[in-house]
Amino acid sequence: MEAQDQPNSDQIAFWNGDAGQRWVDDQEAMDATLAPFDEAAMEALGVPKGGEVIDLGCGCGGTTLELARRTGPMGRVLGIDISTPMLGRARERASAASLGHTLFVNTDASTYRFEAQAFDCAFSRFGVMFFDRPAAAFANIRKALRPGGRLGFACWRALAENEWVTLARDVALRHVAPLEPARPGAPGPFAFAEPAHVASVLGRAGFTGITLRPVDHAMRHAGEVAEIAATMARMGPASRLIADAPENVRGRIVEDLAEAIAPRHDGKAIDLAAAAWIVTANA
Repeated sequence: MEAQDQPNSDQIAFWNGDAGQRWVDDQEAMDATLAPFDEAAMEALGVPKGGEVIDLGCGCGGTTLELARRTGPMGRVLGIDISTPMLGRARERASAASLGHTLFVNTDASTYRFEAQAFDCAFSRFGVMFFDRPAAAFANIRKALRPGGRLGFACWRALAENEWVTLARDVALRHVAPLEPARPGAPGPFAFAEPAHVASVLGRAGFTGITLRPVDHAMRHAGEVAEIAATMARMGPASRLIADAPENVRGRIVEDLAEAIAPRHDGKAIDLAAAAWIVTANA
């Protein structure tokens, strides 16, 4: 099979390039910003003491480490991600925290040969919306769960409800052309925005008892105005929009972002609206 024909080949290339390194560089800030969604999804999932858990799209390992703390040393947490640079950071953090009951595997969860019926639950924070073939991917993940095992994850609701994206996007579009619209359900941050689509994907994968609960949090971006503006241009969907823009254009976008957020800066940070689904299901 040619690389370009493999499932998720575009995402594998993307997260092993500059995008993955940006997340490593901004890991601490991103963990703090997304922490409220971690808590909501883990509470909905119910992580058992001594349990065995998969962390899907574990990235730099912040969620893996928290899952490991919740299971305790008698448990086991398997972190899965396609990004080599992000997993490098995850392994460093697990070692520093002396969490020896964590294991990280650089692979694609949609095709990885998990131990059959070996895990109590599978978790993800914004990591499962990027599958080329989502029903097949979730069917593969379900095989790893014991009968009655649980799936729980956070995914973004509609783009229009997520100011943390739309503010940067609208500023960038003053300077660059829009990207081609993605087809509905195409891999990307907002692929699971529609509840019916999520329920259909999970149902076809064999999951039952599917629930979606809306959760809204202000994403707090700490730092000076210029620093926050630069991060907003560098991270998230807006970064793809301006990736090919000349350096001077990117500079003007950052300047305009700083001007847009300055009135909302409280001296320490700004808050931007973020809207997610907390999804749970039974294997």
